[in-house]
Amino acid sequence: MTARTLSKERGFTNEPGPLRFVKVPRDATLYDARHVVGSPGQWAAEVRDVADGNENPNSISPSGDVLIFVHGYNNAISHVLERMRMLRKNLLAEGWRGEVVAFDWPSANQTLNYLEDRHDGASVASELVTKAIRLLSEGQKRNCPTNVHIIAHSAGGYVTMEAFVQAEKKGELFRADWRIGQVVFIAGDVSTASLSEKSEWSGPFFKRIMRFTNYYSPYDAALAVSNAKRLGISPRAGRSGLPKDAPHKAVDVNCGPYFNALKPPAGWDERSWTHSWYISDRVFARDLAMTLEGGIDRTAIPTREKAAEGLVLADHPRPAYQSHWQIKETARFEESRIV
Repeated sequence: MTARTLSKERGFTNEPGPLRFVKVPRDATLYDARHVVGSPGQWAAEVRDVADGNENPNSISPSGDVLIFVHGYNNAISHVLERMRMLRKNLLAEGWRGEVVAFDWPSANQTLNYLEDRHDGASVASELVTKAIRLLSEGQKRNCPTNVHIIAHSAGGYVTMEAFVQAEKKGELFRADWRIGQVVFIAGDVSTASLSEKSEWSGPFFKRIMRFTNYYSPYDAALAVSNAKRLGISPRAGRSGLPKDAPHKAVDVNCGPYFNALKPPAGWDERSWTHSWYISDRVFARDLAMTLEGGIDRTAIPTREKAAEGLVLADHPRPAYQSHWQIKETARFEESRIV
């Protein structure tokens, strides 16, 4: 999905535009007008078919799983595609099954455009609602069992939360009984205070989701700059974690101790390493996979250790006999009993 403007040359720009649904070849580094799918319903049906045809035996979803990746600021189209594919590759390598798609909003590929990116992100949040979430809502009204999740990086967290606010302003969406499964922020560039149970802004967000996981690292240099732009009075959730009065749906995972021992892989753009390392890391992908699956309680996921400061990311394997737990079968049986 892209909310970028289509230029006269039939390419997509760094300016906001109406949401379009695109199907990009696996080896393409860019997309353009040739990749636009005319029917949003056709696009959604194909995504669901791919997800439902690759069911995860460890997932509590009655059918398949779809993960929507919402990128952060300073992302060119090529970066969005690369990161989406890296997420998919690592998740599959760690045992997750499903489909990963991206919500690509216009963000310039220059760091100095950070504040403009946040403005553009706010302006396209309504597009995420009026077309993408509406499409999801209609699918759920038709008793579509595909489970939809969101992973948002950096300012993508801001876009995601604003989208839920906009959804509450749409009468048909406000009244509809739709939901999102797991929502995950990595290096979330939203204020810690905005995730408080008292926050009016996050109210619509927590109302419509099942669970929220906030992965954070105190070593995130990009978020240190983001905080400095606010005169240090608004700590970022991706650097400082959740507030003490966060809703019960929310959980923090401190990635700082794990990150502190990581060496950037060869070829990585080290300027963004402290902010974007999650996307290339297999241990994070393993934890994310088990989070999305929902079969293990958030406090018992084996890639998390309990420490004085809370849950801490750690390099541990999946449970040895998880494949014998019949999680999918149990979920389907219990689902059939719920009236």
